Amino acid sequence: MVFNSMIADKSYLLSSLLNSLKLLFMGYFIGGFLGLITGILAGYFNRVNYWVEPFLKFIGPIPTTTWLPIIMAIAVSLFQGAVFIIALGVWFSVTLATITGIRNVNKSYFEVASTLGAKSNELVRKIAIPSALPSIFQGLIAGMSSACNALIVAEMLGVESGLGWYITWKSSWADYSSMVGAIILLASTFILVNYALKKISKKALRWKEGEI
Repeated sequence: MVFNSMIADKSYLLSSLLNSLKLLFMGYFIGGFLGLITGILAGYFNRVNYWVEPFLKFIGPIPTTTWLPIIMAIAVSLFQGAVFIIALGVWFSVTLATITGIRNVNKSYFEVASTLGAKSNELVRKIAIPSALPSIFQGLIAGMSSACNALIVAEMLGVESGLGWYITWKSSWADYSSMVGAIILLASTFILVNYALKKISKKALRWKEGEI
């Protein structure tokens, strides 16, 4: 019965899936890019970390979705508000992981490279970032989980598109078979996205397999 409902409503489901993926990846890539930049700067430069660390401590204990009603009320559009919420959670995860990774790099690596004449930007590009990659990918994976949670809450509370919206819409009509079908599709999508991200992480970190 569930699969029959999915087949009968496939056009709505496909449209909702595409809207969810658009929102998810837009927020994810914005948050991931900004988090990587912030994390690198704050992890390597103490002056930048001085300003970033208090902000991380402030938003860290507060779940990202807590800000959703406020953001939705002041955002230019519901879609942009949802993108901001998703990006915020990803930004926090990636920033924190990148800072941790860079600050855990063996200081002797920087000292040896400096002795050989490496400049500050070379220390960042060739030592800090490569050495912190495992932590960075952990942050990206954690950020995806945060993005998925924020996506569902945003679509159920405000955004008038996507699988979260579809589930809420069907629940108002007590169409439970369609709801379950959408939940199955949603869960399958999140599993595939996280699986793909972990495969990318494993491929990018193949060089670590040769470490002793």
